[in-house]
Amino acid sequence: MIAWRRHLHQYPELSFQEVETANFIISILEKLDNVTIEKNIGGGNGIVATLSSGTGPTFALRADMDALPIQEENTFSFASKNKGVMHACGHDAHVAMLLGAVHILAEEFSKGAITGTVKCIFQPAEEAADEDGLTGAPYMIREGVLDDVESIVALHVCPWQPVGTIQMNDGYSMANVDNFKAKIYAKGGHGGYPHMGTDPVWILGAILQAFYGVVGRRISPLDTAVASIGEITLGTANNIMPNEIQIGGTLRTYTPEIREKLALEIEKVFLLAETFGGEYEFHLEKGEPALNNDKRINQLIESVVRDTGVTIHWEPFGLGGEDFGHMTEKIPGALFFLGCALEDGEERDLHTPNFTIDERCLPIGAAILAETARRFLTARAKGEL
Repeated sequence: MIAWRRHLHQYPELSFQEVETANFIISILEKLDNVTIEKNIGGGNGIVATLSSGTGPTFALRADMDALPIQEENTFSFASKNKGVMHACGHDAHVAMLLGAVHILAEEFSKGAITGTVKCIFQPAEEAADEDGLTGAPYMIREGVLDDVESIVALHVCPWQPVGTIQMNDGYSMANVDNFKAKIYAKGGHGGYPHMGTDPVWILGAILQAFYGVVGRRISPLDTAVASIGEITLGTANNIMPNEIQIGGTLRTYTPEIREKLALEIEKVFLLAETFGGEYEFHLEKGEPALNNDKRINQLIESVVRDTGVTIHWEPFGLGGEDFGHMTEKIPGALFFLGCALEDGEERDLHTPNFTIDERCLPIGAAILAETARRFLTARAKGEL
């Protein structure tokens, strides 16, 4: 698994471009006699490796495989060789661990120790959407990958937990992700004669104050919600008031109800432009739904983890997005965070140029994935789940 992970780390590929990544995964899977391989799924590069006894229920494991547009700053021998592209979110490790789980399960199936089917899903394009606003998970769902699957499990490496600890949470655990683009239109003009225009910068001041008051005023502080602006574009010179301001931001929530309410309240904020003599546009792009961890599947994972001696830390994962939420929206499933922090005390957050993992986490993750699949099928065969 270390060798697989390091190879993938050296040759990262962006969303919807994971051609060589897919070829490498296939080359590993083809060495196993009892694995059926489906290729070119989920926007082009997805893979499903299936192990089956021929009868029984179907369970799935999923790993994402794309990288990020980040220039790596690590200097170890297997650092990225693809300029401006890096596995800064650990998807190389996710693939390696799922490949490890496939090998464990293949041995169990060959012994006749498992009744049922396990689909191992190598999913492209978790990090970025295409021109239609879709990531890899909804494409795989559209192509029927989950149609016969009863439940699904995934993991994500976790740089804020040490090796030997996993983080779990029941219910909503990562965010609904909605991004917006807005424009404020007003009459600009000469900076020395502001009274002759309506000045969208002046209007922006009122909008910003109202925007940052929505969460905690219009949305209860007891509800999980965040509204952030990350982009403001305006102006061409220091003495010219612009006619237009462009604004971009993101809305993060847990529940469907608060997701809808927050979007409505944020659009109302931009109505202030009309009050001050301007106009506005507001466009919301809905992204992935919140990750909703099924309690029964979490209990199954917990039973596996307790038997391995790994520590469990119970807490939501934050307001980041994860397109595995599309899958848990369709069928019961769960994702857990796997501790991978190195012991040197240096911060290596997800999506940063110095991100890396303690590779001792790899066998832990692979074992939990494989054993969770085995126990699910065993419990279902006995009518216990």
